[in-house]
Amino acid sequence: MTDAIVEIRDYTIDPKSFEAYKVWAEELAVPWLKANLNIIDFWVDCDLEAEVAGTAPKVSPNGQPNVTWIIRWESKAVREEQFAATMGTAAWQEIWAKHPCPNGYLHMNARFMRAAG
Repeated sequence: MTDAIVEIRDYTIDPKSFEAYKVWAEELAVPWLKANLNIIDFWVDCDLEAEVAGTAPKVSPNGQPNVTWIIRWESKAVREEQFAATMGTAAWQEIWAKHPCPNGYLHMNARFMRAAG
């Protein structure tokens, strides 16, 4: 049995800030994150309607997430140790200082999952 997990990070960025966020993410944040974390990938909304179903579907009043990225970790303990340290580096702080809308995060959700089977 492995302790390996993935962290799925979903963000709902304020639509008024979304285009500026995408430029910052694609030009600065994503390349650095992929070089410094085990990023599976990083996705942004492509203007296709979400499909919501189920017996009690509820969409957040903030809308659907419009940014998702997934990070692979050896374990939750490693994640706790390394994520904060990585985000606390001077290099990341320099990138974050160029963020066009640091207060544009309407909602953030991080989920942790293991592979099935």
